[in-house]
Parts: sequence; structure tokens; C-alpha cells
Amino acid sequence: MEELSGCSVEEMINLTTLKEGDLLQPPKVAQLTEILRKLQKGQATIKNEYEELKSAKEALLKELESLHTKAYELEGLVKDKRELITKLQLQCEDSEQECCRQLKKNKESKDLLEQRRCEIQEVRLKHRKLRMKFENQLQQLTEQFKQLHSVFTPERLPYELELAENTKDQLLSTVKVESAAPS
Repeated sequence: MEELSGCSVEEMINLTTLKEGDLLQPPKVAQLTEILRKLQKGQATIKNEYEELKSAKEALLKELESLHTKAYELEGLVKDKRELITKLQLQCEDSEQECCRQLKKNKESKDLLEQRRCEIQEVRLKHRKLRMKFENQLQQLTEQFKQLHSVFTPERLPYELELAENTKDQLLSTVKVESAAPS
């Protein structure tokens, strides 16, 4: 317990604690006055400390209430943020899936486009070959036409007919000679 000028609280309560030899003597008035003054001073100190503690308690209770309110608000905010995070994660997953789907679709489109380009190249090459073949055939026909035209012009027609008659006569005479020859 707290000591007050050499006297403990117990000594102040037990006023008959002063000894002289074996006989107990009651305390003197001056001692009692001093003890009373110390007790009053201690009581005032305790009362001041009690008031300070009471106001500190009230301040702490207000602060605790404020902290509870703030904690409740923060819990609500955390809940809202978690819901937002969940929502954003779902949106992100949806966006990733959509992105993957678009990438796959783009790849398929690119592959299809490349396939179509190859087909177009093949068709162009075929058309080129056909055009070259056609041009060659046209050139050959043009040459044949020029030759036939030069052979069968109206001016040369009597000569060609005579030449054909001579060839026919030669062939007939060769056939007669071969058939007349004894085998």
C-alpha cells in the first residue's frame, strides 16, 4: 500500500499501532490531525485521479465507439470492394475468354484468307497457263490460216487444182502398175 510520511494506510486505519514498550498508547491529536490531513490529501488525489480516469474512460469509450463505427464503415467498404473485385474478376475472365475467342476467330479468318489467296493464285496460274495455251493455239491457227490463205488464194486456185489432179493421176498410175505386176 501507499506510504504517507512513514505511515501506511493500514497504520492510519489502526490508530492504535504506536507502541511504547509493551503498552499500547492511543495516538496523539497532532498525529491524528496529520493522518487526517494526509488522508484528505490522498482522498483529493484519488478523487482527481478518479476524475481523470473517468474522463479518460469516457474519452476512450467515445474513441472506442468511433472506432467501432469506423470499423463497421470499413467492413462495409471492404465488403463493397470485395464484391467489386469479384465482379471485376468475372468481367476480366469474360474479357479474357472473349479475347481468346476473338484471337481464335482472327486466326481462323487469317488461315481462311491465306487459303483463299492460295486458291486465287492457283486460279490465276491456271488462267495464265490457259491464256498462254490459247495464245499459242491462236498463233498456230493464225500461221495455219496464213499458210492456207496463201495456198488457196483465188489466184492460186487453178494451179492447186491442177497440182491435185497431177498427184491423183500419179497415184492411180502407181496403183495400176503395182496391181499389173505379177506377184
